[in-house]
Amino acid sequence: MSGRHPAADDWRQWDLLHQLRDRPELLDAATAAGGESLQVQRKMRRDYPAELVRAALTLVELRDKATSKFSAADRMWFDRQGLEQATSEVVAAHKARRFSGTVLDLCGGCGAEALAGAGAGCDVVAVDRHPATCLRAAWNAEAAAVGKRVQLICGDVEQFPLSPHWVHIDPDRRATGPARSVRLEDYRPGLEFLQELTQRASGGAIKLSPASNFGGKFPDCEIELVSLHGECKEATVWFGEAAGPKTWRATVLPDGATLTGNDLEVFAEQSPLREFLFDPDPAVVRAGLIDLAACELGLARLDDAEEYLTGDRPVQSPWVRGFEVLADLPNNDKEIRRYFRQQDFGQVEIKCRHIPVQAEAVRKKLPLTGSRPAVLIFARVAGKARAVVCRRLPAAQ
Repeated sequence: MSGRHPAADDWRQWDLLHQLRDRPELLDAATAAGGESLQVQRKMRRDYPAELVRAALTLVELRDKATSKFSAADRMWFDRQGLEQATSEVVAAHKARRFSGTVLDLCGGCGAEALAGAGAGCDVVAVDRHPATCLRAAWNAEAAAVGKRVQLICGDVEQFPLSPHWVHIDPDRRATGPARSVRLEDYRPGLEFLQELTQRASGGAIKLSPASNFGGKFPDCEIELVSLHGECKEATVWFGEAAGPKTWRATVLPDGATLTGNDLEVFAEQSPLREFLFDPDPAVVRAGLIDLAACELGLARLDDAEEYLTGDRPVQSPWVRGFEVLADLPNNDKEIRRYFRQQDFGQVEIKCRHIPVQAEAVRKKLPLTGSRPAVLIFARVAGKARAVVCRRLPAAQ
């Protein structure tokens, strides 16, 4: 690891991390304690400084939370913000398949992208301006057994010389405060740097929040929206030699199904509600590929301002989740309660997109005295709000 001298606060974090690593018995004790109660902290403070005890308990907490993102979470090193912004290893591995040779990982954070790239056979140079962050990333590379393929450099990515190698960058979304911003202009590095990067580097990827205002900002790039287990995780801007067709793509993980095209060139028919209703994956929705998915699957839209689709037969596809329609009701509390009173429902899942619904308030009013599960979907059908009672179909295998 090389680069600038860290500031005083960074030195303190750096020193604290080394102290923690040199005391594995403290981490073992924090793990065995299974919590952060005052009683646990008092007991551990008899043998260790209070600051070190807090750091150990925090790391154990973060490792537990990280199990949903990393298979080696119990051996990895995190801070709270770094873990929140870290890419899940499934998503990072998906992106790493496009890279080869030496890759610059700018704003590398805890090392998620670097680990995935190294695991795919790339040599990764990871750059971050925080020394403690670089230290965590180096130790995480060791934990993942890819340390020999990852070089950590502490420095300012905006001043870092670009080589002919490909680049991945994950700009800081909290540069202007503790809350994550959805404006690219508030990122660090900001929009101007990111746009210039697509012209200066030979190829690569920019990781953005799927909720950010990236539309129209990168016209000569491929925009991929990626979801994992039904949650849209990121928008990836592929540029240069790493880009595919200059269009939109929706990728559904862990299935790996991908849909690419331009929804402005395809128009799905609209139809009244049929026997089945379908909820598109959020990556398909955010990529604006609703009409394309509908045409590919032989489905129709319920409304031009509604993402829900409908069809005459069950469809098994990662792009949509399917529901068998049991009843089509007016969006009226009395009518909905009357129907549920006549059924054997014991639990209900409530879904909506553009119709404002207080799900818990609706649920409390429903007579749920039976045993069967149901799904209540509020949707616009030909411009009118309806309450559609459904049965969830099994997911695609």
